[in-house]
Amino acid sequence: MNKILIWSVTAALAGFLFGFDTVVISGADKQLQLLWHSSDAFHGSVVMAMALWGTVVGAIFGGIPTNKIGRKKTLFWIGILYFASAIGAAFANDPFVFAAFRFIGGLGVGASTIAAPAYVSEIAPADKRGRLVALYQFNIVLGILIAFISNYFLKDIGENAWRWMIGVQAIPSLIYILFILTIPESPRWLLSKNRDEEARKVLYTIDPSANISDLMDDSRENGITKHENIFMKKYRFPLILAFLIAFFNQFSGINAFLYYAPRIFEEAGLGQNTALLSSIGIGVTNLIFTLIGVALIDKLGRKLLMYIGSVGYIISLGLVSASFYYNWGGLSVPIFLFLFIASHAIGQGAVIWVFISEIFPNHIRASGQAFGSSVHWVLAAIIPSLIPMLFSEIGPEVVFLIFTLMMVLQLLFVIFLMPETKGISLEALSETLTKKNNHKNEIKETSAVSSL
Repeated sequence: MNKILIWSVTAALAGFLFGFDTVVISGADKQLQLLWHSSDAFHGSVVMAMALWGTVVGAIFGGIPTNKIGRKKTLFWIGILYFASAIGAAFANDPFVFAAFRFIGGLGVGASTIAAPAYVSEIAPADKRGRLVALYQFNIVLGILIAFISNYFLKDIGENAWRWMIGVQAIPSLIYILFILTIPESPRWLLSKNRDEEARKVLYTIDPSANISDLMDDSRENGITKHENIFMKKYRFPLILAFLIAFFNQFSGINAFLYYAPRIFEEAGLGQNTALLSSIGIGVTNLIFTLIGVALIDKLGRKLLMYIGSVGYIISLGLVSASFYYNWGGLSVPIFLFLFIASHAIGQGAVIWVFISEIFPNHIRASGQAFGSSVHWVLAAIIPSLIPMLFSEIGPEVVFLIFTLMMVLQLLFVIFLMPETKGISLEALSETLTKKNNHKNEIKETSAVSSL
């Protein structure tokens, strides 16, 4: 188990770079707009959001290298992309070069949401899979916190402070590249490529006491059909699940908030320093409640955490909307947003990457994750890019009210559609969630899945 933990943490470090890369731009937000005299529309959709568009491309196509060259090699090249992005963006002298290098980093983020959860889910025992895959999310929020802290301490070092904020990511990127060389390839991927002896060695290292032949037979049987794709009719239910959990993740407003936390706090009447300091508080809250989510996900299950998170979303986002509408001022907005972050961390934050990595069969897992990640990142690119304009045109109170209403719909999704997946092997989940050809009564099948 110690080896599995070490390998899982190493792969999950891709999440640290994901979190750092996503949020580090928030500290440079206003500096870059003033430096390049950008309009709100250009600044939001190009300078700030280009990394997210890179993430969309990385998510759409990241399943290809994850399937072709393997989980490990894909994770290695993700580290290279992060490193190149940090160095290039830090030395950029115009918004287009800056955006191009941020796009490269985004490719790494998008691909990491496929390769890292897939790798960890494929080496983890069923009863510990939730918390091990959730280490990826823990690393994301740790990266977010470190980015907020880094931005705060680098903000006063001169007119080029933004270069240091962006460029410092090269250090953890290089460390990650070296660490990823020490992990083995996923045994389930090796089996899918008929590299049985290599797979056997990794499986033996994972658990010498296990019946390795049976494990290999189950995994091979699960991936026996080589020419299937996720859009076949029998995979419709897991596809709908992946779409909806990713859709609601972004319509909570989480990425919009993380990108513009200092700006939102300033809109609420806080000074610039207080706004940056409040952002660190957001990072701490995120980390604490993600730890709670990671600790509970294999005990309470994915569905109960989503219940808790959905109710918390509705309450917190409704209060944020009201505080802007009624001009409550003071610390009301930061406090309500801390509650929002806590709700996200213990619910969607802890669950999304675990859930998407579990619901597809072995042979199409990377493609299924690519689909779910693509939905997530397309919305994560569109929604934050509209925030400066939406705040100006309709006001933050209306924006947060829309997010609140979307979370009511998420709660209905959890109640009526979302199955429980804790403690079930990947092969058994595939058998349960896949619509078999001889199952003619779709309603009965869906009811059986929902009652798990």
